[in-house]
Amino acid sequence: MSTPDVTTPAFRVARSTRIHKYVLVVSVIVVAVLASVPLWAEVSVMRNMVTLFTLLALAQMWNLLGGYAGLISVGQQAYIGLGAYGLWLLGDVIGLHPFIAVFAAGLLAVVVALPVAPLIFRLRGGYFAIGTWVVAEVVRLIVSNIQATGGGSGKTVISAARLPIDTRISGTYLLALIVAVGSILLVYFLLRSRLGLALTAIRDNDLAAQSSGVNVFRSKLFVYVIAAFGCGVVGAVVAMNLLRIQPTAAFTVNWTAYMMFIVVIGGFGTIEGPIIGAVIYFALLQSLSQYGTLYMLLLGVVAVIMVTVAPKGIWGYIAKRWNLHLFPVRRRLVLESPPPGEDKKPAEGPDNAVAESV
Repeated sequence: MSTPDVTTPAFRVARSTRIHKYVLVVSVIVVAVLASVPLWAEVSVMRNMVTLFTLLALAQMWNLLGGYAGLISVGQQAYIGLGAYGLWLLGDVIGLHPFIAVFAAGLLAVVVALPVAPLIFRLRGGYFAIGTWVVAEVVRLIVSNIQATGGGSGKTVISAARLPIDTRISGTYLLALIVAVGSILLVYFLLRSRLGLALTAIRDNDLAAQSSGVNVFRSKLFVYVIAAFGCGVVGAVVAMNLLRIQPTAAFTVNWTAYMMFIVVIGGFGTIEGPIIGAVIYFALLQSLSQYGTLYMLLLGVVAVIMVTVAPKGIWGYIAKRWNLHLFPVRRRLVLESPPPGEDKKPAEGPDNAVAESV
């Protein structure tokens, strides 16, 4: 007897859907509009936007550490402060143009992060978090006790202050925009690479990831160094905006508190989450900061409510409820052709995706 031919449906692995094309077009338009702000906006608007962009970049860097690599750090302020002082060192002492020194300052943070990482990676869980905070405090104390850096009183960034005010304000705004957009693109391309898969495996279970062939130490080191560089560049942009660096402000743990709040509100382990969280936090900052200590209390209440109602943040709830992902970093198994005699029916998810990886 002959066996009847059985045709199995064809599948393909895809990432992008139709909605991602629309998101790309809208994103390009939004970035173009934001880039034109120095041509028509007031100085106060640009300064406020610099704050928003720096918060967004910091949140993306912290989310890269905690949301994807499972490295819950409360000491990223060490690299923010180093970046700020790096702008002063490279601009005032060495003589680089301050706009160039902003990105070079991130390398100073990398120089410190490289030897620090192997030490703190020996710690796990809460001990790792405490270890990162201890490192940040040590760096703050060292900088505060160096006479050349101004000690506790800090330094003024003379090289940036000498720039024409219009050039400095507009340049700082554009630098902040580049850093914010660059942080999003950096996380996006990292997650689309093999490293992104490795990070997801490490976050879920680093021992299982290592047994599957993932180089856990190398992956964590790479992400930790990238996050340190990003935080260092942001610290330099903040120093450009303020023109004054003080160790108590540059190395304050509030920086990490802001990052964590933004990620928790927006969505842990997503690219979209920090964007939403940064906008919400910035709105709260603009409307409630005049209330002093009550402002911090309100932020705490909002965070507690969000963790209780939506543990994965606002975007985590949206993504789960409507299966919506604006950035195509997930792999989907798409049905291309059904078996003969069967009607082609759309499967669940966008673009007939029948399965989706984490």
